[in-house]
Amino acid sequence: MGVRNDWRVNGASGLIAELQAAAARTPLVIETVVDTTAEALVAAVRANATGRPGPEDLTGEYLASWDVEPVDGDGPEEIARSVGTDEPQAHRLEWGFVGTDSLGRDYNQPPYPHMGPASDAIEPLFVAAMDRAAAQAIRW
Repeated sequence: MGVRNDWRVNGASGLIAELQAAAARTPLVIETVVDTTAEALVAAVRANATGRPGPEDLTGEYLASWDVEPVDGDGPEEIARSVGTDEPQAHRLEWGFVGTDSLGRDYNQPPYPHMGPASDAIEPLFVAAMDRAAAQAIRW
């Protein structure tokens, strides 16, 4: 004579349907979090790059050059965005530059970090938003 305990889920098909519906909504929720966070990162970079201690951008061209671009992933499960600028002075402004450039101009420019601090500030917000998205997806 053994000991046995039976477990049953009444209405399992309904629960399965709800979980499948939540799974179907999850990519849109994740994409929304990624897009919103990427735009927040652009805004933070622009704020950091506005006047001292960041770089001075008298024309606004440098600030306007920061944007969000979609990144092709390895498959439909990957949702990615890239935040950046193609402006040639970006690297020099972020990390500084001492020396002679390719045009023969001498620089002794200190760094004016704006992307790094913005990324450091936004990353925990992204993680928290993804945690909320995951909790929302599994909430019944």
